[in-house]
Amino acid sequence: MKVHYKINGKDYEFDIHPGKVLLDVLRENGFTEVKGNCYMGTCGACTVLINGTPKTSCTILAAKINGAEITTIKGIGDILNPHPLQKAFVEKGAVQCGYCTPGTILSAYALLKQNPNPTDEDIKKAIDGNLCRCTGYVQQIEAIKYAIALLKEGR
Repeated sequence: MKVHYKINGKDYEFDIHPGKVLLDVLRENGFTEVKGNCYMGTCGACTVLINGTPKTSCTILAAKINGAEITTIKGIGDILNPHPLQKAFVEKGAVQCGYCTPGTILSAYALLKQNPNPTDEDIKKAIDGNLCRCTGYVQQIEAIKYAIALLKEGR
């Protein structure tokens, strides 16, 4: 079956098997920045934004979201023009092994879109579904708070 998505601002059409999950469709079509791990939605490594909401792509049937707007980590910034969250994660040492980083940043991105002045508890709740196997949560929270400062300064 054919599905259509807008991914990182560009239109795509894919021919998929109806039982495939979004994670596999994305990775098989070159969006390898979306990481996969648990296939149960428990680790958050595969988090993408679907119509602006963070979702685990390993638990979403690709056919079910035909027509959706999907944002991966590459959709918010790149190496030449990083989003303040991406910049903050690097500068504050929150990347570590990097496996959870895309999903965690996208969860934080969605939070800051809805609440530009979150409390520490808001931040913890927003990234609660993103497991860091390096246990770098302190650095991640500090990076998100640093990104908030960068955003307020317009950097």
